[in-house]
Amino acid sequence: MSTIEGVIPAEINLVQFDNPKLMATKSLLTLPTRTDQEQYPSAVNNVRSMDCGDYAFEAKHHNCVEVLSSILSPREWEIDGKIFSQKISIQPATNRDVKALIEKFDTYLKEYNTKAVGLCPIKHEIYIQCFNEVIRQVTLNCTERGYMLIRIRDELQITINGYKEVYESALAHGIRKSLQREHKKSDLLKSASYLRSENKILEAELMKITLMTEQIDRDAAEERDAIIKRQNEELDGLKRANQLIK
Repeated sequence: MSTIEGVIPAEINLVQFDNPKLMATKSLLTLPTRTDQEQYPSAVNNVRSMDCGDYAFEAKHHNCVEVLSSILSPREWEIDGKIFSQKISIQPATNRDVKALIEKFDTYLKEYNTKAVGLCPIKHEIYIQCFNEVIRQVTLNCTERGYMLIRIRDELQITINGYKEVYESALAHGIRKSLQREHKKSDLLKSASYLRSENKILEAELMKITLMTEQIDRDAAEERDAIIKRQNEELDGLKRANQLIK
């Protein structure tokens, strides 16, 4: 499934196609109902890879029509029970067609606000469509060159897919790490809140014990003073009694 499905209308395509042809009617041929995206597949999803092998040797064994059909698969859709098909155009491009391609290419880039740098699936789709049209034009002039460009396109797509997988893997790893940090942060916040609560309880107990200790010290001091006073009074009484005896 295209990464830009629903972003760029499926019917927008920079590649030239022939006029639609009636293939069959629903009474003669029943096809599964197609969505709009399936009726007009995107350029990325609809590319057809050529078999591997030596470029020159393989190209000699493919005629122009076969190479053209390897650029994009035919479009197929249903209207009122009639099945239509539309193949890639075999008409050579004129200077006017090339200028129109450039204008449409620049217009789409501006219209969909593509990013100048960084990953942009919309820009990637538009570039793929433009490259497919360039391959079509080159193929009509030289089948071997067109075949070589298809191989280059397929290899580039494999490389891009590899980078995409690495990027998505790194992104997923970053998200996991971020979630782990958030989870750890949440646990630490809960632990800190619990420790602060425990600290307040301990401080209250410490204050209570401190007040009790101070009260005990005061009571002990008062009792000691009372004992000393009583002992002094008893001593004075004994001294007076001793004087009277003498």
